[in-house]
Amino acid sequence: MSKYAQGRYAFGYCDLTGFRYPLRDLKAEVIEGKLTGAHVGFDVWSPDQPQNWLGTVRINDPQALYQPRPTGGRAGRGFFGWAPVGDGNSAIILGNQGLTTMQISSAIGTVTVTTS
Repeated sequence: MSKYAQGRYAFGYCDLTGFRYPLRDLKAEVIEGKLTGAHVGFDVWSPDQPQNWLGTVRINDPQALYQPRPTGGRAGRGFFGWAPVGDGNSAIILGNQGLTTMQISSAIGTVTVTTS
């Protein structure tokens, strides 16, 4: 079986850019773990990307808990409502007086209607 020449001064061309490189500086291109047969320069070569392997590796990464419970003495089942007048609890704290203190009345000038 014959041997190959050393190729100490040999040049090769990048299959990606077309630039000339020393033959020993060309690297094999790999996509999804398979050699493509292309040889690219060391400065434009990039390793096989992990995004190319999506779907080939099974991943189990659960985020939710089974039957979670809140910490503390009260369960978190309250509802939030924005009340621009009072805080919504004033009637409970102040009784009937709270209902009268939270009322708003307003007036905007006068209106004159003339018919002929």
